[in-house]
Amino acid sequence: MPINLYILLAVVLFCIGVVGVLTRRNAIIIFMCIELMLNAVNLLLVAFSKMHNYAMMKEGIATGGSDGQLFVFFIMVVAAAEVSVGLAIIVMMYRNVHSVDINFLNRLKH
Repeated sequence: MPINLYILLAVVLFCIGVVGVLTRRNAIIIFMCIELMLNAVNLLLVAFSKMHNYAMMKEGIATGGSDGQLFVFFIMVVAAAEVSVGLAIIVMMYRNVHSVDINFLNRLKH
């Protein structure tokens, strides 16, 4: 499968995530869109790592890199930590104001 299709899919996923973050007011939807953007980056890392590994094998170097997969693992660990902290914040916000609308938090500043 050509790398162009992976790039196109990742760009579409990332753009959907950006549009979701910029237009939505629900905090849970915003966190899901951030996860979608992280998954688009993960897709690109795996695709480029596979392409690099294929190029190394073609040249006869048997120790192709799997660095992309390693970075994806670390991104997934950080994303899981981000989700747990974010959901804890959302639960505490809902307990205090009974809403997950992020525009309501701007009114709490005054």
